[in-house]
Amino acid sequence: QLQLVESGGGLVQPGGSLRLSCAASGFTLDYSAMGWFRQAPGKEREGVSCISSTGGSTNFADSVKGRFTISRDNAKNTVFLQMNSLKPEDTAIYYCARLPGRLCLTTNWKASRVTYWGQGTQVTVSS
Repeated sequence: QLQLVESGGGLVQPGGSLRLSCAASGFTLDYSAMGWFRQAPGKEREGVSCISSTGGSTNFADSVKGRFTISRDNAKNTVFLQMNSLKPEDTAIYYCARLPGRLCLTTNWKASRVTYWGQGTQVTVSS
């Protein structure tokens, strides 16, 4: 059974850091680009970051550039999102997602193109 399980969310003060993990089971990540999305209350789900199957290329939303990094460990079938300098506006449910193909492109890094979603993990940034 194919599963994506996120972990690492929680409550953090502004300026703090969190590291999200996404563990895959039921399939190998080796051949899939992967993405992180987030959805705040009353807002549409938006792309945060994506990474190609080899980890050789990445993309980030303008709102998180310079603060977030994405990485993957294909041997452990896991994708990570390191979030630094967190702001209250980063508060959302964060979702891991398998993207179509192996490349991280603007054409496939969209919620409508996701082939499989994780269940999400809550990130709350508040003092």
